[in-house]
Amino acid sequence: MATARNLRALRGAVALGGAAALTLAAGCAPQGSTSVSAQRTVSYWLWDANQLPAYQGCARDFEKKNPGLDVKITQVGWDDYWTKLTAAFIADTAPDVFTDHVSKFAQFADLGVLAPLDELPATKGIKNADYQPGLGASWIGRDGHRYGAPKDWDTVALFYNKKMTKAAGVSAQDLNSLAWNPRDGGTFEKTIAHLTVDRNGVRGDEPGFDKHHVRTYGLATNDAGHADGQTQWSPFTGSAGWHYTNKRQWGDHYNYDQPVFKNAIRWYFGLAKKGYLAPFTDFSESNGPEVQLGSGRAAIAMHGSWMISTFAGLKGIDVGTALTPVGPSGHRATMMNGLADSISKHAKNKEGAQKWVAYLASSACQKTVGEHRVVFPATKAGTAAAVAAYKKEGIDTTAFTKPVADRTTFPFPVTDYAADIDALMSPAIQDIYANGASVSGVLDRTNEQINFLFDQDDHS
Repeated sequence: MATARNLRALRGAVALGGAAALTLAAGCAPQGSTSVSAQRTVSYWLWDANQLPAYQGCARDFEKKNPGLDVKITQVGWDDYWTKLTAAFIADTAPDVFTDHVSKFAQFADLGVLAPLDELPATKGIKNADYQPGLGASWIGRDGHRYGAPKDWDTVALFYNKKMTKAAGVSAQDLNSLAWNPRDGGTFEKTIAHLTVDRNGVRGDEPGFDKHHVRTYGLATNDAGHADGQTQWSPFTGSAGWHYTNKRQWGDHYNYDQPVFKNAIRWYFGLAKKGYLAPFTDFSESNGPEVQLGSGRAAIAMHGSWMISTFAGLKGIDVGTALTPVGPSGHRATMMNGLADSISKHAKNKEGAQKWVAYLASSACQKTVGEHRVVFPATKAGTAAAVAAYKKEGIDTTAFTKPVADRTTFPFPVTDYAADIDALMSPAIQDIYANGASVSGVLDRTNEQINFLFDQDDHS
């Protein structure tokens, strides 16, 4: 009998492609004849235009090492990537290899469109130990098979305007020694308050501060955080000792209703009520944290390592980076998210695809990617190449790499129903931030709705 999880995955696919999706979900995509051109070409999709040059470089090296094989790279922007990829699976025109995200992993695994890498000759040797801790394990399915070869990783840290922090008497050492708690906010809240300045030049921790007319916020806004809050609240909930689900991976019960999570969320969004965190209305696609920092609207922005070059390139702004604050648990925490390369189960050129993925996962390619200083590659050699490339440009990456070395990171939650969970949590967390909705009421109700999804599996 099909589980409720699989039935929901089927419904999602049917909504996109009708009857053809049923063929896809059943693992029976039509098998046509393979042309000589298809045997020679390996098709590869990715979404990040900034990484395209790096992978074009890897493709050139790969083709030299594998005469007779050509890599055709297609770059599709994030907003269209997943829709086009799903449609391609339905139409049996999917790429041989594609860049995969952990939030999509479970759905693709359920639909049976991923090839198990540990069963293919060229990729079966990929081991978790070859990569930074935690990256490889995220791509192991419920059946124990590997469906993704780690390609890169990211963490979260603080970006700050050095001119503003210096004027406020806040040193780099101060910023790297911050701590927070849900009662009074600790030194983190005190610092954010001190860096906040109203239109009359009064700081947030001084008498007469006007929270309704703020010129510079201590902390920039970056949306409400959706279901994972990666660059918003997750460093706080993580350092409070909270976990998204009941298991490290493939959990089937979410914990958004736990007091430790509620207290952290109540405190974090309470910063906006006090006038220290920029309001929800300040954020837009064209006014992200980097724009707020660059325009003087905010003194500090919390963001991911993929934004290092963007912040460093802000005109007229000397940007520094600092570690996320220590939490009530006594340690820091940052999500460590990582992408991977996956092979389509019905790849037209499966032999070439597995060779290409094996090369993408190798230190040779990952060093090439690291030298382009866009992301931190998954292998230690690739990470070292990225750190060296950033250093050559005068950029210190310690705030992002130290948590990995110290193992104070936690993984992106890999579970079923990722799209449904985000559809429930995004408006819920936004309601708290934008409208001041009751934290307990919203989170209790939403968490119950989320866990009901998994309860269906128990009764199917």
